[in-house]
Amino acid sequence: MEVSGLTIVPANQASWDDLLAVFGTRGYTGRCLCQRFRTTGDEWWHDPIPREERMFRLRQQTDCEHPDSETTSGLVAYLDGVPVGWCAVDQRSEYIRLGQTPWKGRSEDKDDEEVWAVTCFAIRVGYRGRGITYQLAAAAVEHARERGARALEAYPMIPDAGQTITWGEIHVGHRKVFEAAGFEEVSQPSKRRCVMRIEF
Repeated sequence: MEVSGLTIVPANQASWDDLLAVFGTRGYTGRCLCQRFRTTGDEWWHDPIPREERMFRLRQQTDCEHPDSETTSGLVAYLDGVPVGWCAVDQRSEYIRLGQTPWKGRSEDKDDEEVWAVTCFAIRVGYRGRGITYQLAAAAVEHARERGARALEAYPMIPDAGQTITWGEIHVGHRKVFEAAGFEEVSQPSKRRCVMRIEF
């Protein structure tokens, strides 16, 4: 699925203001700022870190505005120059709170730095439903491959036919998005989630 006029860059090549424009200030994306899987349970549920701290961490992780940086934590999509999308893709070991989904029924080394993961998408309000996540997922594959990943995983939802899903739930992506990017399902730890993987 091609979206005309869409370009995708590593987040360190994007401006910090552009990234904040994608996340916004309200709703799930504006609250999370892609920190859910990077925080402890206490930091997320019991003693939530302030939004300012989440913003600080996101900026450190992405290294926005440093195009020569060798590290970043995701990709930013632009549609005709307007920042419209985000995809988190990094070494799987960086996500300290993935829960049981990646591991249930599998013997995987959680600290294997050669396995990367796509953990979330954020599409700017007003640009959802256009297929931007499809191109972000495909770009994540190349991004991880170019940086030495041995494999890339994702943990998408499997919604029932006709089921309404809130944006906050589907931020992990839909199975068909990853199928289109070449991922294959390797396990289904629950009715609503599966593990998908592509080997390099």
